[in-house]
Amino acid sequence: MTIMKKLFNLILLSSVALLICSCGEDDVEDVPLRDFSEQYAKDIADIETYLQTHYIENVVNNPGQTNDQNITITKIPDAGTQTSVWNQTLYPLNFVNVSQNGITYKVYYFKTREGSGSTSKAPCNYDNVLVAYKGNLLDSSVFETNDLPQDFFNLNGVIKGWSEVFPKFKSGNYVGNSNGTISFFDFGAGAIFIPSGLGYFNQPRTNIPSYSPLVFTVKLLEVVRIDHDGDGIFSYLEDGNADGYLRLDDPLDDTDGDGTPDFLDVDDDADGFLTKAELKIGTTNNYHTLETVPSCAGQTAKRHLTINCIPPYLD
Repeated sequence: MTIMKKLFNLILLSSVALLICSCGEDDVEDVPLRDFSEQYAKDIADIETYLQTHYIENVVNNPGQTNDQNITITKIPDAGTQTSVWNQTLYPLNFVNVSQNGITYKVYYFKTREGSGSTSKAPCNYDNVLVAYKGNLLDSSVFETNDLPQDFFNLNGVIKGWSEVFPKFKSGNYVGNSNGTISFFDFGAGAIFIPSGLGYFNQPRTNIPSYSPLVFTVKLLEVVRIDHDGDGIFSYLEDGNADGYLRLDDPLDDTDGDGTPDFLDVDDDADGFLTKAELKIGTTNNYHTLETVPSCAGQTAKRHLTINCIPPYLD
């Protein structure tokens, strides 16, 4: 069995991990919902305190092994001289701003490795990903560890803190082993610090109380591109402003302005012809890649993105 077939089988067998899934549970607290703004103010203060009082104790460099890029974050002891996550510069602390619930959330993250290699790629926020991870609370208690992931999951189906940060990471390479396992190399890795409003907020999970900020150390092992509308163009290529994020309400992601973004629209230019048909090479059963689709005669726009270009075409 080829390596890609092994990975494909993982996708077919995927059953999205319970703790990172964004779906709800039955056991929701029967108490008044807290104000999102007030809770975020508390969460971000607690997260920043955590970043200022903890340090990166160790990052394992063990290529091809399960513990490669395992990250240990530890509380600085009293009178300790360790440099905090907040102040250290070896793995620069970054953040993304995420709009939700009428609030602009700040999600901090750092990368211990960028991710590189011939198959390395960054996912968009609707791609499928294979991720090894460990999740803990700010008190350092661990609620889940997944060192040997068997499930691909779609970034649109997980907590918002994940889907908004993973496009900042890249995958690496992998090889198949004689015993049927796969070893991963050079994948992107790091840590993500998520306010509860982009996690589970008032919905408790096993070992996760309501309103808990979350800390994840993560390894992006592989990315599988998705073509959500089946038009022959991977969804990440229908990102109008090429920022790595597909948005339902971004006019730059909606060529014809019909309210349906291109990655979900089977007729991107509303000319009455399916986008897939406009990628067809003449009268053959072959199709252009997005890069080779001709522009409409006398225009700069690709022919599947302008209403003035009507098939059939002579290629």
